[in-house]
Amino acid sequence: MTKFKVGDHVTWNSEAGQVSGTIKKVHTQDFEYKGHKRRASEDEPQYEIKSDKTDHVAAHKEGTLKKTDG
Repeated sequence: MTKFKVGDHVTWNSEAGQVSGTIKKVHTQDFEYKGHKRRASEDEPQYEIKSDKTDHVAAHKEGTLKKTDG
C-alpha cells in the first residue's frame, strides 16, 4: 500500500525552494521518465507530481514528499 494516492496535494524541496503540487500518477514498477529508467516497487513507489505554479511534472520517491491540505 502506497503512502500517497493520485489527487493528493504534497510539497517537496527543490533547488528553487519549497514546491507544491498534485500527484498525477503512482509508479510501483520500474518506468521511463524523461529518457531515464526510474526504479519503483510496491515497497518503494515513485510519484509523478504536477507543480501548482507551472506545468512542470516531477518524479519523486515517497520519502521526499509531505502531504498538505492544499
